[in-house]
Amino acid sequence: MANPQQNMMKQLQQMQAKMARVQEQLSEITVTGSAGGGVVTVTVDGHQNVRGVTIEPEALEEGAELLSDLVLAAVNDAMEQSRAQAATQMGQLTAGLGLPPGLL
Repeated sequence: MANPQQNMMKQLQQMQAKMARVQEQLSEITVTGSAGGGVVTVTVDGHQNVRGVTIEPEALEEGAELLSDLVLAAVNDAMEQSRAQAATQMGQLTAGLGLPPGLL
């Protein structure tokens, strides 16, 4: 018969395996943020790494200041989507564990 300490170790190992799967899934997720009606788009993965930036030629006609604002807005949009995806994935992992939100 397994003692409580062995059961806890087994649960921790299972949790580590699940965490590794979630981390792998997050690197496979991509989201795209946009600004200016899509003239600037930014692609970000589930680890909040920027994977691509696309700027349509018409965005260049508006000047550097507006272009930088559009890039910033698109990055922020993509990052927010990525964080939401990561929170959803982590929420599924920790569901039922009774852990306080944001602990992992």
